[in-house]
Amino acid sequence: MAAAGLAAGGAQLRAGGPAQAVSAAAGPDAVPPDTRPGGSYDRYVAKLAAEGRFSGVVRLSHRGRTVLSRSYGMADKERGVRNHQGIAFNLSSAGKPFGPVAILQLAQQGRLHLWDTVGTHLKGFAPEVADKVTIHHLLSGTSGLDNPPEDLERVFHSRQEVRDHCERWARQAKPVAAPGTPTEHAGAEVAIPAMIVEAVTGTTYWDYVEQNVFRRCGMTGTAFTTRPQWLTDRNIAHSYMRQPDGSLVDAVRNLDKGSPDPYQLGKNPARNFIDAPGDGGFATAPDLIRFADALTEGTLLDKHYAELLTGPKIPHAPQGGGLARGTAGPADASFGAYQMPVGIVNGQWLKGRAGVNPGSFASWNIYPDTGWVGVILGNQDGAPFPQIIEREMQAVLGPG
Repeated sequence: MAAAGLAAGGAQLRAGGPAQAVSAAAGPDAVPPDTRPGGSYDRYVAKLAAEGRFSGVVRLSHRGRTVLSRSYGMADKERGVRNHQGIAFNLSSAGKPFGPVAILQLAQQGRLHLWDTVGTHLKGFAPEVADKVTIHHLLSGTSGLDNPPEDLERVFHSRQEVRDHCERWARQAKPVAAPGTPTEHAGAEVAIPAMIVEAVTGTTYWDYVEQNVFRRCGMTGTAFTTRPQWLTDRNIAHSYMRQPDGSLVDAVRNLDKGSPDPYQLGKNPARNFIDAPGDGGFATAPDLIRFADALTEGTLLDKHYAELLTGPKIPHAPQGGGLARGTAGPADASFGAYQMPVGIVNGQWLKGRAGVNPGSFASWNIYPDTGWVGVILGNQDGAPFPQIIEREMQAVLGPG
């Protein structure tokens, strides 16, 4: 997408702007007080921002109507660009569900089947992968595959270089357990379905998703942005990484710097010329609301395929009281769906995805029982990200 394209999709909204009026009447469509401007969630995020612990945007929508819209901090400190609702943020793993949507669109059209093995569409994989691992295994996180560590130090210089490297890396995946066994963070489970999308459609994963997912639901501020666009487009938030001395550095302008976080040691997301096929992307908060609404309205997938996307596949044991694999917060029951966790919280379904990169974090949550969607996007290390998600959940669902 041209850099100017990211200017659309809600750029007219600014911090502190009035949210669209929403009914406060009692009943199933009542708006909980904690979700409203001035409510506990709003005050919590504002306090974090005032303390310098949050830079980004939050947004709450109820049945398509904006209830809360707030923006804080700087998108680009060097150029004096403030965050606002038209700014696109790095999604990291919060962009992974776009791949399963693409696969299910092709399944809907009869161009592939979820029981197809890897070898049905791709050549060159070892027989134990090609003949035994299915698309369903990959999407549900039950492939039994493991892959070598990523090369976090490499600086990429073109889309083709990224694509070729990711394909070679995915082909090194090896089975460590039988297909059907839950797998923890296997990158090949993201990369191989993206390769299948390319094999079936004859186009790149990035182009297919931009045309058939983003454009279809009006996500005009969302794209698989390249590093040159990230540097020059004023509507893309730069990622500010915390360094060992406590300072924050702009990841995009300092490719020699990496994260000291032990879970992402040395990583700098801007070293990628473009996010790997099947992962990441950049999106605005209004666009993520549009994506969530499109999933429930039949814009992207027929009803039954949309239900298949988010339907519980395998039970998860919540880690630290949270929804395992990709989001946070207390859950009564937690499951893996297709590249996203789903759970029952306070007697209601919660479906969504979160992601973290050095200097950025992203979360979108769908509350299908009551028609709420929540988005949190940030571009600075140091925010209590899991707690922000939990406070959003409490505002919408009430205390547990």
